[in-house]
Amino acid sequence: MNKELRSPLLFIAPVLTFILIFILLPVIGTVVTSLYKDITYLDNKFIFFENYRQIFQDPGFWQSLRFTMFFILVSIPLEMLLGLIFAILIDQEVPYKGFLRVCILIPWAIPAAISSRTWELIYNYNYGLANFICSFTGISVQPVNWLGTSLGAFFSLVLADVWKTTPFIAIILLTGLQIIPGEIYLQAQVDRANFLQRFFKITLPLLKPVFIVALLFRTIDGLRIFDIIYILTHGGPGGATASLSHYSYKYFLAGDFGYGSAVSTTLFIISFLLSLVYLKFGKFQNTLS
Repeated sequence: MNKELRSPLLFIAPVLTFILIFILLPVIGTVVTSLYKDITYLDNKFIFFENYRQIFQDPGFWQSLRFTMFFILVSIPLEMLLGLIFAILIDQEVPYKGFLRVCILIPWAIPAAISSRTWELIYNYNYGLANFICSFTGISVQPVNWLGTSLGAFFSLVLADVWKTTPFIAIILLTGLQIIPGEIYLQAQVDRANFLQRFFKITLPLLKPVFIVALLFRTIDGLRIFDIIYILTHGGPGGATASLSHYSYKYFLAGDFGYGSAVSTTLFIISFLLSLVYLKFGKFQNTLS
C-alpha cells in the first residue's frame, strides 16, 4: 500500500471502526437473528424466511405499516412547511433575531422523553391544558379524550411530533438560506422582483438540495418513530397507533427476538428503498452537481 493511500485510511480508521462496531455489526446480527425462531424459553431453530412469511400474513404488521406511512404523509409535509417559514423568519434582519432563534430551537433541544411527557400532561383528560383551552374558549363543554380514539390519538401524535421536529427542519433550511449569495437578491430587487417572485424564482430552486436532504432525514426518522408513541399511547387504542418500531418492540419485550428482528429488518428495507426513491426521482445527484 503506497503512502498516498495509507495516510487517508489512517485518518478515517476511527470512523470506519465506529461504523463497523456500532452500526454494521448490529444490523448484520439483526438480519441473522431474523432467520431463526429465537424465543427466550425455547431452543433456537434456523427457519430461514419463515418469519418473513409470517409477517406478510400478520394483520398487526399491516396495521402498523399503514399507521407509519400515514403518519409520515401527514406530519412531514407540515414540518417541512413550518420549518421553511421559520427558517425564512429567522434569516431576516429583525429585532431580537438571536432570541427568536433560541425560542424556535427549544422544542428540538428538549429530550424526546421529556417532551413526550409534557404532551401527555397537555392531553390529560382531567387536568390537561388542551381541555382547559377548549373549556375556556367554549369549543367543548365536556372534556375531550384526546388519546382515547383512533383519530384523536393519531392527530395528537402528529401535533406532538411536528412541535418537536420542526426546529430540526428549520436549522437545515436556514443553513441552505445562508449560503445563497445575497447579490442575487439585490439584483432581483433592482429588477423590481417582489417577494413572491424572489421566493419562487430564487429561494426555492437554490434551496432544493438542502430541502431534499431535510426531507430524506425526516422520512427515515419518521419511519422509525417510537418514543412519543411509547409514552403517549403505547400503540393504542387497540393497536391503532402502533408504528413498525413499536410493533417490533412488543415482540422483543415478549422474548420473541426472531420475529422482532424480522420486523426490524423489514423496516430497514423499507427505509432503504424509500431513500433510493428520493435519490432517484428527486434527482439528488443532478441537484448537487
